[in-house]
Amino acid sequence: MGPRMNFKLTLQYDGTDFHGWQMQSNQRTVQGELTRVLSLMEKRDVIVHGSGRTDAGVHAEGQIASVQLHRPNTPEKLRSAINGNLERDVRVLEVEEENDDFHARFSARGKTYVYRVVNASVMSPFWVRYAHQEARRLDLEKMRAGAQLFLGEHDWTGFSSAQTEAENKVRTITDLQITERWDDRGLCNLLEITVTADGFLRYMVRSIAGTLLALARHEIDEATISRAVSRGERSLAGATAPACGLTLLRVQYD
Repeated sequence: MGPRMNFKLTLQYDGTDFHGWQMQSNQRTVQGELTRVLSLMEKRDVIVHGSGRTDAGVHAEGQIASVQLHRPNTPEKLRSAINGNLERDVRVLEVEEENDDFHARFSARGKTYVYRVVNASVMSPFWVRYAHQEARRLDLEKMRAGAQLFLGEHDWTGFSSAQTEAENKVRTITDLQITERWDDRGLCNLLEITVTADGFLRYMVRSIAGTLLALARHEIDEATISRAVSRGERSLAGATAPACGLTLLRVQYD
């Protein structure tokens, strides 16, 4: 055995055909695929840590993983070897050598997710896997005003899945932006809800997105959102938006 090296992997994946990040027996997962490939390369069982779980159908443009390996490898060779053994819907874009105390999850300071919505009567096949279609008219001004209500430190019980394992449901949302642009490829308006926080609960971004969309369709008002955020009442929040529109954009480290 050579000396142990700690590597940081930057990953992208199309989550459509994965049962999420976390390893599960008899299900294809991103962590499972990485573990399989790296264990094969190391000729021993390897533990891969991710910055956090993404659910089935959720994508990543900047997921981070860390892994300790004994067999000497340059970052470039390691990247080539991993990608050579993965299917094409997941890729390691960057490999960096880190000091021993770097851990993809415990060293993370915050995360940014984007929820994408195609606001058009026809859904382009180029967006069908990566965005949620909303054919109805959306009031963006209302949506932007509503976004302000989510900022700050709150207990997010009302905006998370009942299956959330985290005991402490308090998280701080530091930024929530809503942008709209014309997408030439899909000939449609593309709406992006970008949320940054020190951490997220299961379904949290999708619940926030669903609530903001309900507000934009004038189905609920700002007072209802205020109550949902302050009281943690799930029944007041909008329906959870589907997984396909959600992408983990980046993870922040010191």
